[in-house]
Amino acid sequence: MRRGVAALLLAAASCAAPRPAPPAAAGVTPPAGWRTAAGATAAMRADWWYAFGDPVLTRLVEQALADNVDLAVAVGRVEEARAAARLARAQLSPQIGGGGGSTAGQTLSPLGLPSDAIAVQPAVQASYDLDLFGRLRAASRAAAAQALASEAARDTVRLAVASGVASGYLALRGLDQRLAIARDTLAARADALRIARRRFETGYSSRLELRQAEADYRATEQLIPQAELAIRRQEDALALLLGSNPVPIPRGLPLDRLAQPPVPDGLPADLLRRRPDIAQAEQALVAADRSLDSARAAFLPNVVLTGSAGVALSTALRNSVGVFTLGGSVLAPIFDAGRLRAQADAAAARRDQAAFSYRRAALTAFREVEDALAGVQRAGEQAAVLDLQRAALAGALVNATERYRAGYSAYLEQLDAQRGLLSADLALVQARVDRLTAAVALFQAMGGGWPGTTGSRPPA
Repeated sequence: MRRGVAALLLAAASCAAPRPAPPAAAGVTPPAGWRTAAGATAAMRADWWYAFGDPVLTRLVEQALADNVDLAVAVGRVEEARAAARLARAQLSPQIGGGGGSTAGQTLSPLGLPSDAIAVQPAVQASYDLDLFGRLRAASRAAAAQALASEAARDTVRLAVASGVASGYLALRGLDQRLAIARDTLAARADALRIARRRFETGYSSRLELRQAEADYRATEQLIPQAELAIRRQEDALALLLGSNPVPIPRGLPLDRLAQPPVPDGLPADLLRRRPDIAQAEQALVAADRSLDSARAAFLPNVVLTGSAGVALSTALRNSVGVFTLGGSVLAPIFDAGRLRAQADAAAARRDQAAFSYRRAALTAFREVEDALAGVQRAGEQAAVLDLQRAALAGALVNATERYRAGYSAYLEQLDAQRGLLSADLALVQARVDRLTAAVALFQAMGGGWPGTTGSRPPA
């Protein structure tokens, strides 16, 4: 009998189809290097936001990492996944339960005398799935990999929150400087309007020049409420990232005093261990692979041992009586109209999807680093050129103002110089913000700020 059961199990195991291989097209081959020359680099730090040299920015990032709502949700998902992994591991252990029943009744003896009887039968029951072909073990490993994927997803949210706060703060400081430029320009336009009105009243200029000065003053004046509205909205967006109600955001260093962080070092292959989203995709692929193993093991017989032991106590018995049962069952699919095959095929398709998702995550990471490297380089070049243009336009404005006040040129010449300088000032501010924001994007793209990065770990 035992030999027959063993032969049945071996025959069923030999009938299992070979495990399908993942698609070859889903493989990832990182490039040898970056298209954009990085120049001088420095080691990646987990707390990369310190590199900007602004204590206020540091405090805002740390507050967001402690209080952000999206990050709290991600932490809850990690706890859920860990509980699911513990549940899957528990399926590998025997299940033991206890129970008991009681009965009470009245009977008649052959002599017609009534008698009462009370019986109690407590028992302990146990069952154990032998998991001969690894179905439960594969499911447990899939759940463990899914828990690791949820931890990587949490780290992805942490990195996104830190990057979002840093980018938002830099944009806020840029808006502050735009507002300051608008106010300084408005003061200069007010002075020009005062001169134009005095020249008109004394007959040295026409009404046209006065109207041009007034129009130019009003055009600059409308920039102030526009900048103030943008600042308010940016503050509210930052408050949401900080996990608080809309509040004023503290300021630290001005935009032109913020340090430009060094480019973090690393080759494309390093991203495969640095970036949490790639780690998440990798663990999702592992989980899908183990789920496929579990689905394939469902084709094979399932052996379960059961047993119970107890004692029968009754007032009708002089002594208690021990009772027990032992049993086992072998369940093997014979005909299910293709249900198990469909489940295995679906698991294989999910595994292939996970493989391609891993490839997409890696390719996206390579592209984001290339974009950020190019952004840091090109925005720096643009800022340098704009700085030279701004200096030239400032000198041209001085010359145009002197010529206008001396009566050698029309007001239109000074007006053109003022407009050019304002445009250059605003463009220079935006280029500086773009360069600093590109540095933030580069840290995020390189996977800085999570446990896979060297250096100190950011606050949880």
